[in-house]
Parts: sequence; C-alpha cells; structure tokens
Amino acid sequence: MIQEPFLRPATNEDSAGIIALISVCYAEYPPNVLLVDEEEPELRTPASSFDGFWVLESAGEVLGCVAATKTEQVVELKKMYLAPVLRGGAWAEKLQALVVDFARELGCSLELWTDTRFNRAHSFYSKCGWRKTGETRELHDFAETTEYHFIREP
Repeated sequence: MIQEPFLRPATNEDSAGIIALISVCYAEYPPNVLLVDEEEPELRTPASSFDGFWVLESAGEVLGCVAATKTEQVVELKKMYLAPVLRGGAWAEKLQALVVDFARELGCSLELWTDTRFNRAHSFYSKCGWRKTGETRELHDFAETTEYHFIREP
C-alpha cells in the first residue's frame, strides 16, 4: 500500500528519483530509453534547469513529476510523468493543473510537445482542454522521436 502522495516543488536532490520515474515510463514505449547525459542532462539539476518543477512524493519515492519553462509569453509543460500505480486517478490532472496555474499567474499562453507514441497521454491532454495543433517536430534522438504539438488556454 502506498502512503498518501503529496505535491511539492522539486529540488536538485530529487534528480535520481525523477530519472528513475521517467526511465520506467519510457520503458513502456520501446525503443524509448532515457539517456540522461546524452539527451536530457537538465534532469541532473531539475530545480535549477526549469522555471518550475514539481514532484509527487510518497514515502521518499518520486511517483510523479511535471515541469514548466517560460519563454516570452509562453509556458511550456514538460516532463509530465506518473508512476503506473497512480494512473487513472486525479493525480495527473493535479500535475498538469500546476503548470496551467503557473501560466495563468504569469499571463502566458500554454503549449506542450509529446511523443507521438504516447497515445494515453494524448487522450488525457485532450480531456484536460489541450488542443492538438497538427504541427509535429522530429527530435533526431536515439529513439527517433516525433512529437505532436498541443496548446491550451490558461
């Protein structure tokens, strides 16, 4: 049984837990693998690499995370992952709401990019008011990722 999780701002000391969580999530979608040093070194210093980063913690374990970056008048939702044991409840909505509220407070619009393979995430984002723009981008990474672009009103 999991202790009741709680949300809090991430610290750089959360790096190992965030990396472990994202690794588990990537493994669900082969050929995705998390290559931190080669492709996502910002995960080594999450609190100082993003404008906002939050974790969902239970008994010292990171079970969820979400981040935000701000450029000009746009906040981008990034690094949203949830442990399989917590999916299907309200935690995913609470995580994305942190970024929506962050953008609202700054008076910014919202966007996100998500791997085309993450079908469950696409349905979730649509349910939460995000709209797919039809734009895609190629990351040219190890997994040859293509991403869909979503936007949302704050």
